[in-house]
Amino acid sequence: MKKKILLPTDFSKYAWNAINYAIELFKDEPCDFYILNTFRESGYVLESMMVPEPGERLYELAKEEADKGLEKVFQQIMVTKGQNIDHKFIMNSKFNFLKEAVEQLVERNDIDLIIMGTKGVTDATRTIYGSNTVDIMEQIRSCPVIAVPADAKVELPKEIVFPTNYKIFIKKKELTSLIDIVKKTNASLKILHVVDGEEKLNDKQLDNKHLLEEYFEDVDYTFHTLDHSDTHSAITCFVDSRDANMIAFINKKHSFFGSILSKPLVKKLGYHSKIPVLVLRDK
Repeated sequence: MKKKILLPTDFSKYAWNAINYAIELFKDEPCDFYILNTFRESGYVLESMMVPEPGERLYELAKEEADKGLEKVFQQIMVTKGQNIDHKFIMNSKFNFLKEAVEQLVERNDIDLIIMGTKGVTDATRTIYGSNTVDIMEQIRSCPVIAVPADAKVELPKEIVFPTNYKIFIKKKELTSLIDIVKKTNASLKILHVVDGEEKLNDKQLDNKHLLEEYFEDVDYTFHTLDHSDTHSAITCFVDSRDANMIAFINKKHSFFGSILSKPLVKKLGYHSKIPVLVLRDK
């Protein structure tokens, strides 16, 4: 069965890098790539309180610009990546906010994975994640997301870090995308537990750890424990010391991370600007 991958783009270098990353990640697998651009300008509100409809001048001008941008992206893909007969590219221009358009496409086309840049052309250079990326990663609950920084190398991951405190029960189906990526890339999975002092696992944590052993039995994985008082700093140190090139989280509302992109976490996890982050969904 073909994978269905959604690639939002605002025609920025960040979006283009994410598209390249997606094609490389699935280069040996049949895929339908849905490339999405949304157009919705503040000028509409300034000129009229009415929402532009198809056929109206403002709508048609904006759609024409979006379609030209998508055509340019398609031609870039053909020139730089060649024509893989197992890859199909479906272009979508939508008059909508990005999150709403993504939700509709994910549901209507049964999307397996979203891959997008960490920020867009209008985001400040000092930001690590743009507002649209934060919205998608936090609020799209039905589909995993990979956020690809502009400076991330377009290469298959060789080592993926998966932090956990073993306190939250995880279902195997929540790890499907992670296991799939580990298998397809022959990556090594590093399961990281950060402790403070002599903390020992309780019975519940041990049970959850044993479940992970079952889930990952068909991939190359190892368990790691790091003694550090600050979980976020510990993850950063671990990632940097091992030269890992992807990190994966399950974005559970009640996990020890809280929201993966909460402001303190974004500020502390400096590697976010260097390597892709896979956000998995709790089912």
